[in-house]
Amino acid sequence: MRLYKVIHRAPIRVAKISKKRQQLKFRRAMVALKIALSQEKQETIEMLSIYRRYTQGEISKAELKRANEQFVDILKGLGLGVFAVLPFAPITIPLVVKLGSMVGVDVLPSSFSIQKTSKQLDQEIAKQNDHKQP
Repeated sequence: MRLYKVIHRAPIRVAKISKKRQQLKFRRAMVALKIALSQEKQETIEMLSIYRRYTQGEISKAELKRANEQFVDILKGLGLGVFAVLPFAPITIPLVVKLGSMVGVDVLPSSFSIQKTSKQLDQEIAKQNDHKQP
């Protein structure tokens, strides 16, 4: 009932606030995706350099273990890529992730499973806006 009164009193203001909220939510999601992809890129570069040094015999077992964990993350991403090609991907991918969490299997790569708070994402957005403005 109260929501009806607010919408009835100021429908334009409510629409503007709702639009702004959706834009901010979308922007946060895109920043989170950008951070996750950049982290995945850095980890993959590190993995390849570790494997290159492995062929020369210059690494420890801990480094090799870290490289193998990143390789498993890449395989997880490729597995989700199969579902992205299938029809109804916006439905199947979240379903697979949810079923995996229910069963206890981590389907997402490690960089995508890290959750940042909205405050941290807002700080990232502010940093990007500062870099864009001359």
